[in-house]
Amino acid sequence: MVIKNVNLETVCGITSVLPDNDKPEIAFAGKSNVGKSSLINALMNRKSYARISATPGKTQTINFYNINDEMYLVDLPGYGYAKVSEKEKEQWGRLVERYLHASARLKAVFLLIDIRHEPSANDKMMYRWIVEQGYKPIIIATKLDKLKRSQIQKHVKMVREGLELENDSKIIPFSSVTKQGRDEIWEFVETELGE
Repeated sequence: MVIKNVNLETVCGITSVLPDNDKPEIAFAGKSNVGKSSLINALMNRKSYARISATPGKTQTINFYNINDEMYLVDLPGYGYAKVSEKEKEQWGRLVERYLHASARLKAVFLLIDIRHEPSANDKMMYRWIVEQGYKPIIIATKLDKLKRSQIQKHVKMVREGLELENDSKIIPFSSVTKQGRDEIWEFVETELGE
């Protein structure tokens, strides 16, 4: 995908009406600080278009990035961040749920998991929940550059087993530092969009 223009078109908070988009959407879910904004910036070839923060729980809205007027990358709020009140967590949860239920244009959901650690209870819950919504999440195993090459297969297996993935489920190891995995993600997206 050649990125000609990127536009943060819609930002939806807890009370917002979700946009009625006429272009396909690809959504990204993952726990706070797993590297969603970094991934989205890497996909868009932008340094800091999606705000990256050292503080987890920064993305509290659903952000719709219009790519080339052809599609949307949709950044969902991170989950599982401890310093947020239960009430806020619930509201974010409902916002994400509303989006997954209501979007007529959602083509695929990517779930980001930190490759260094076993999937958390929240990761497992999110995975099952996305599946229950009728989607087959593609797993992006982030922070790949933090592992030695010799550890990668072992950690991919750990993620696969931790989430109890089916054999044909896709895991794409990714690093926002080296951009490894970026082309593979775009390839998948373009196949999904039937280009």
